[in-house]
This record gives sequence, C-alpha cells and structure tokens, in this order.
Amino acid sequence: MSNATTPATGATIRPEEAAHFGKLAAEWWDPKGSSAMLHKLNPVRLGFLRTAIDSHFAADPKALKPLAGCRALDVGCGAGLLAEPLARLGATVTAVDAAPENIAAARAHAEAGGLAIDYRCGELGALGLTGFDLVTSMEVIEHVADKPAFVAGLVATVAEGGLLVISTPNRTAASRLLLVGAAETVGMVPRGTHHWADFIAPLELSDLLAEAGFAMGNPKGISWSPLKGLHVSDDLSLNYIVTAVRT
Repeated sequence: MSNATTPATGATIRPEEAAHFGKLAAEWWDPKGSSAMLHKLNPVRLGFLRTAIDSHFAADPKALKPLAGCRALDVGCGAGLLAEPLARLGATVTAVDAAPENIAAARAHAEAGGLAIDYRCGELGALGLTGFDLVTSMEVIEHVADKPAFVAGLVATVAEGGLLVISTPNRTAASRLLLVGAAETVGMVPRGTHHWADFIAPLELSDLLAEAGFAMGNPKGISWSPLKGLHVSDDLSLNYIVTAVRT
C-alpha cells in the first residue's frame, strides 16, 4: 500500500528520556526487573490489539497469524516486548526507538529467538518510514518533546486503509497519585519514568489525531483490580488504549 503523506521531521526525542530508558535496556526482558510493569501490561495490550486487528482487517479470530502479509511498525519499541509478538502474529515488523541501548538489546533478543525484525534507532520523522498496515506506539507519547509533531510522524507511516493503535496514561488526579506517586515510590516503575504534566487526556489526543487527518475510536481503559489484575475496562482514569484510522 502507498501513503502520500510526507513524514514529519520535527524533533520529538528528549535526550534525557532516551538516556533514562537506555539505562534500563539490560533488564528489559527480565519480568522481575525494572520493566516488570511492562511485562504485566503487555498481555492486556496484546488482547486489545488482537481484537482490533481481527475487526479492522476482517481476520479470522482463530487464525494464528492474522497479520500474515502485513507490514507492522512499533514506535518506541524499547527492547521489543511488542515487536516480537507482532512478528509471531505473521507481520513483517519494523521497530523504532530513541535509545541505541534498547535497539541493541532488541536485536540480540530477536536474533536469539529466530525472529527477523528490522530495528531502527532515531527520530521517527527522519527515518522515511511509510506504508505500514499496522502502526503501534505504546506508552510513548507522554515522553516526547513535541506531541503534534510526534502524532504527525506516526500518521505519516500508516498506509491507506491501515490501523494506528496508541496507549498512554491519562492526565488525572488518580494517575498522579498512583502512576507517579505510588508506583515510583514503591519501585513498581523506576523513579523518573513518568512526568504527570506530560500525560495526555483522551480528548487532547483525539484533537491531535484529527488535526493530522485521523479519527480516534472509543478509548478503553487499562485498569487494575484484586480479582482481575490488569484488564481492559471502561475506566479511563489511569491508562487508556485506542485505535485511529485515516478519515
């Protein structure tokens, strides 16, 4: 598929953010290490993503490789926690991250698992990536320097008829208390990971996507309860995940 949109070239990477996550690269694949929360969050995101894939691409819900023949791009890939499942779902995967340490860890892990993933390091808008059937960016937009430029860069990579999926913390009193205050205090996530003022509310994200020519679907929350653990819900107060398509 082709895409006539010109990628954005504005700087979105914050060097201090890239350095922060780069220092965590060696532990990224340790489910009990500094990225433990991402390991818990990943199955929930994948469940939402699989439903979105089946719906958007009219895939068989029982198919093992619903993305066969599709090109997928994961933006802000870290060490590949989402990129590898996308490859196992049949996609030809490209993944991008700002931290070279993360890309090195991602390449090593994919190679050890026999997965051919095209990992790139750098500014998304400068990489010239276009024509992807599926583009994902999970827990990334809250870390970028220029959100409009980042969203423009994301949508520029999506092919005609393609699907964009974004997840991010919501900017609420609850997220300030729990995702920043409590989670970093008790060590659930490394200190300095989250900056509450940079969180983006669903309506704000919808406006940014609309300005870039995309329509956002109904967001779903990612919540926690003692009985269900982390799960998709209608409660958007902490974290949400959403699809978007070209209008």
